[in-house]
Amino acid sequence: MSIRVRMTVLAVTGLLVAGCTSGGSGAGGTTAAPSAAITTPTTPPSPTAADAKPSAAATLPALPASLTGQRLDWKRCEAPSSGPRPGPEWRCASVKVPLDHAKPEGPTIPFALIRKEAGDERGRIGSLLFNFGGPGASGVEILPQAAEEYAKLGERYDLVGFDPRGVGRSAGVVCRDDAEQAASEASVDLTPDTAAEEAAYLKDNTAFGAGCARRSATVLPHTTTTATARDLDLVRQVLGDDRLHYFGMSYGTQLGGTYAHLFPSRVGRLVFDAVVDPTADTTGHARHQTIGFQRALDNYLKSTGEDPKAGSERIARLLRKLDREPLTVGDRRLTEGLALTGIAVTLYGQSNWPLLTQALADAEQGRGATLLELADYYNDRDAKGHYSTQSHSQRAISCADSSERPTAAQAKALIPEFRGLSPVFGAFLAWDTAGWCANWPVKGERTTPEASAPGAAPILVVGTTGDPATPYEGAEKMAKELGDGVGVLVTNKGEGHGAYGTSPCVTKTVDAYFLKGTVPKYGTTCG
Repeated sequence: MSIRVRMTVLAVTGLLVAGCTSGGSGAGGTTAAPSAAITTPTTPPSPTAADAKPSAAATLPALPASLTGQRLDWKRCEAPSSGPRPGPEWRCASVKVPLDHAKPEGPTIPFALIRKEAGDERGRIGSLLFNFGGPGASGVEILPQAAEEYAKLGERYDLVGFDPRGVGRSAGVVCRDDAEQAASEASVDLTPDTAAEEAAYLKDNTAFGAGCARRSATVLPHTTTTATARDLDLVRQVLGDDRLHYFGMSYGTQLGGTYAHLFPSRVGRLVFDAVVDPTADTTGHARHQTIGFQRALDNYLKSTGEDPKAGSERIARLLRKLDREPLTVGDRRLTEGLALTGIAVTLYGQSNWPLLTQALADAEQGRGATLLELADYYNDRDAKGHYSTQSHSQRAISCADSSERPTAAQAKALIPEFRGLSPVFGAFLAWDTAGWCANWPVKGERTTPEASAPGAAPILVVGTTGDPATPYEGAEKMAKELGDGVGVLVTNKGEGHGAYGTSPCVTKTVDAYFLKGTVPKYGTTCG
């Protein structure tokens, strides 16, 4: 129920462009989610280390040859939890990675991969790995659906998607069943106004974490972005690449920045699009998104000819009314929280703005079906009431990463400032700082991630000026953090979460970098 850095799937696949679709990218029942398959080594390890020298920050015991020497068994892919089975050109395999990289000779978990081999075998550059954000997005499911966007890159690269640890087929975290998820959405106020609502809000968030610990206890402490970055370096070796070539979007930019910091000498061609600010803490991210979503909403309102201040207040009035009296939609209700989620979904791409106009007009006339269906899309709920576990993985990874645990009092103190920044999104995002990792059963790793990568090859950092979820300023911060000569800022003047595939200029610039190694001038501007 958070609108953190989560909607890259929508930006990539454009599933809402043609209309309102329920179910999202992976709407399957949570009861059917794969459990964590943890195995112990059957052969004694050898002290074989990686060929390339890692940075000092990457120093851990060397991975055994039983892991670095794996031979992948590529097979025809099974159908995902939703959507069609990938065509025969796609093959799936699983790499064994250490459950705990500090104990590489111990138990392992699967790390799921999907691959389509390069069309031009003689001109092949290597493997190109994709992360579509979240955290929690399944690259195994998304990449075949989005592959047409990357057809040009697929001529010279093997296109490789993966499920990060704690996601989908890589020991995916499960925290709730469908009934628990639905009950929470229907009854918990995401902007509590009374002591009773506050208590229920925090109790529900605590229960979510307890459910993760109960159902996914073994993997839960090991779902950090740092651990996944180390998994990527093992995958790089197993795929036979000297350096990592990688395309990260949204949260995938945080993962890519972590990899570059840990293994700067192994950086090949990396592109970050829709960039997470590596310098922001929990409150900072919430503040950035409050500004970013309001900025996108203002731009939408201007496009309709409505004054942004007046339009925002009109929407805020609708939300306050729904807080008092949710709209009945069949046997369900459109609450304030679900309406806010539905509004946020449409701001991830300018092509969705007409749908927002329709959804708001319907709700103001007492019809909540469109906003509810949009919220269901975001929440990965299908027409039968089944949810995917992406939101489970998202929270597990985020809370394993962040050591901050803001209190309810600290969240309440933010509300006046955040409401001043956005009368529509402010209170929700202020409360989210306390609710997201409330009483989380695992300690977080750090306050902010480290992205400095001295000596790494140039990394393209693409920021869009109207991005709601990862505001443009984050790209500026990432380029600076990566270091002089490493981070190469590319500015896209436009709307939406992510620029590749929607901005011809950005697409051309990224393709030239991946295919020819052409590094654009720092500060190149598109649009």
